[in-house]
Formats: sequence, C-alpha cells, structure tokens
Amino acid sequence: MKNSLCAFAIAFGVLSCAFAAFAMTTTNPIRAADTKDTLTVGMELKYPPFEMTDEKGNPTGISVDMANALGKFLGKKIVIQNTPLDGLIPSLKSGKIDLIISSMTSTPERAQSIDFSNPYLKTGLCLLLRKKSNAQTLSDLNVAGRFVAVKQGTTGQLYATRNIKQERLLVLDDEAACVLEVIQGKADGFIYDQMSVYKHWKRHPDTTRAILKPFQEESWAVGIRKGNKELLDNVNAFLKDFRAKGGFDELGEKYLKEQKDAFKQLEIPFYF
Repeated sequence: MKNSLCAFAIAFGVLSCAFAAFAMTTTNPIRAADTKDTLTVGMELKYPPFEMTDEKGNPTGISVDMANALGKFLGKKIVIQNTPLDGLIPSLKSGKIDLIISSMTSTPERAQSIDFSNPYLKTGLCLLLRKKSNAQTLSDLNVAGRFVAVKQGTTGQLYATRNIKQERLLVLDDEAACVLEVIQGKADGFIYDQMSVYKHWKRHPDTTRAILKPFQEESWAVGIRKGNKELLDNVNAFLKDFRAKGGFDELGEKYLKEQKDAFKQLEIPFYF
C-alpha cells in the first residue's frame, strides 16, 4: 500500500510538472498581444498609398508607417501580415494577427465581432462615374439598364446591398477591376472612398468623372480582438500621442498632399 501511494505521488508530481510546463508555453490568445515582444499587424497591401508594397515587394504606405510608429511607442517589434480584406477579421479572431490596420471602417456590424480603437481618419463613400453618364446621385444609378460596381467585403458593397437592387450590382474582388468596369462602360459607377475615387478620376479623366461629396460618412479605426482591453487602451494612447505630436499631419504631407490641396479647393472636408 505504501509503495502504491509513493507511485501515485510520483505520478501526480510528474503530471503536475507537465501541466505547469504546458501552461507556461500555452498563451491565452486574448492576453498574447500584451505579453509578447512582437505584434503581427494584418493589412491588405493593395490599397495605395495606405497599404502597398515598394519596388522590392516590401510593405510600405501610411498604415505601415502607423504600425511601425505604434511598435516604437509600445516597445514591440512589428510584423506586417498581408491578408485579403475579407480575411482580416477571421484572422484577428483566430489569433493569427494581433491588430488590423488596413483602412478599415468601424461599423456596428464589424463591432459585433471585434473591438475598434478611437477613429484616426474620417472619410466617406462617393461615386466614380463613367464620363458620359448623366448621373449625379446614387439613386440615378438604381434604374433599369445601369450597373454599379463594388469591391467585395467593403462598406461600399454593404451600402449598395441595402440601397441598390441586386441585379444592378457587380461585386468584384479587386479595386482595379471595379475601376476598369467603369472605364470600359460595363458599369456606370463604382462606390468607394473619397480619396480613392479622386485618385482614379485623376488617372482616367477622359473616361471617368467623380462625385466627391460623400453620401455616407465613415471613420477608420484599428481593429483589436475582443476582450483585449489593455491593448485597446494602449492603441488609443498611441493615437492620441501620435496626433498631438503631428504624426498624422506628417503622413498627410508625405502621402496625400495632392488630395488634401484638391479637397480644400473643392471645399470638401479632408482630415485625419
């Protein structure tokens, strides 16, 4: 009996040690971003000048600069994970990434799945139209024989789904494909954010025109896994500090000076 008790005690001790070792190497996904030295930031690198790659294929742009500034503020290394737009929230929820910094609009629907920081940029949905189209508003496109292009997974698609008849929608995976549909006359308009619509209009002035006044205002924010209040508070502290030190003004001058000047001339609000 004594030997049996000893054997049991030894076995229990081994199991206890094994469990302790497992606990040390297994991290609660909610707390992971608070304790590790590296933050993995998800973004779709197909949205210049916010998220893109340089000639060598390295991540660059406004969101990349923001992410690196956040890492410096928190004392953590930043790793950029290129992720399709519709895969960002699933990747965040599963713990594959720690943050989303990808020109993502904070919406009530998305806020059911993830938390958002305080807004860092305000913009709005507007229209890139075919040059020969006589449309002036979105309702002008919601008629027989006219089609509207939207990018999959965007707030433009969400808005169009609610306000445009389904048979009038062309849902595409790529921003450039949506613009091409307008240029070629296959779509009468493309719903997207103001800065991108302005950029595409300036690139294709002979085939497109822009209605830059937004029909829906939006705010962009950093996406954070639910329950991670410490990281959320730290991100909000960074955004406040970054703004106070002129960080957003510098990014605007570096990447968006033409748009800022043009929007000012058109008397359309444009600001981080």
